[in-house]
Amino acid sequence: MTTKVEFAVDMTCQNCVKQVEGSLRELEGIHHIDISLERGTVLVNTDMPYSVIQEKIESLGKRAVLKGYGDNTISAVSIVGGTSGFGISQAIQGVVRFVQTPSGCIIDGTVDGLSPGAHGFHVHECGDISGGCDTVGDHFNPYNSTHGGPDDDITQRHIGDLGNILANESGRAQFRWQDKVLNVDDIIGRSLVITEDSDDLGKGNSSTSKFDGNSGQRLACGIIARSSGVFENTKRICACDGKTLWDERDESKQKVMGKSYHSIIFLMKNFYI
Repeated sequence: MTTKVEFAVDMTCQNCVKQVEGSLRELEGIHHIDISLERGTVLVNTDMPYSVIQEKIESLGKRAVLKGYGDNTISAVSIVGGTSGFGISQAIQGVVRFVQTPSGCIIDGTVDGLSPGAHGFHVHECGDISGGCDTVGDHFNPYNSTHGGPDDDITQRHIGDLGNILANESGRAQFRWQDKVLNVDDIIGRSLVITEDSDDLGKGNSSTSKFDGNSGQRLACGIIARSSGVFENTKRICACDGKTLWDERDESKQKVMGKSYHSIIFLMKNFYI
């Protein structure tokens, strides 16, 4: 399932437009590109993780910020760990986006700082991280079902059972898939949690398998908040402090000096999430 993603990109001339367009056409998962030098935006229709596209643009030496995700539908975002969420390790930080489609919810994200391997990935019932991940409640489970996996019937899974994300050897999990039962309207104000161990999808022998997939300690979490769709975010200057989106982006980059370059996008706290 493809979706529209809008980026603000720091472009100064028509050559910049040609450079960005040429670079993005190298990616197989992009099906349409619309670039406006006047608005300073790059709009793509894609079925690949948005962070891959952002990194491709930034590899040209251009600054890029995601402005809108999803066209004519509701979307949401969760900043996990970092400075806006909670994590037992400062190294764990990520952004996960949700957008509703007629056939289900697209889940698109990147998380850094994990140990290599599979980690449980769940929506929890509460949006309270005042006590870290201990105060977000149990898995979101409005139908009082047993724990399962994302491919199970709604009577055999929690709505919040999203299975596992897989971190590579550098600790990065980059993913995009569609869940058939998750609805963005129902999860805004709740929390997203990543666990230490893999989720056995309710098929293990442990006594906790049917409760939480025996997925272990909660490593990181973040509140799920409403976010802008394509063309919904027109702001270029923050009303709070008068800073432009490029000021905010560059300050975020300075805060993570010494960390992974790709961590920059996960520490941005502005109107463009």
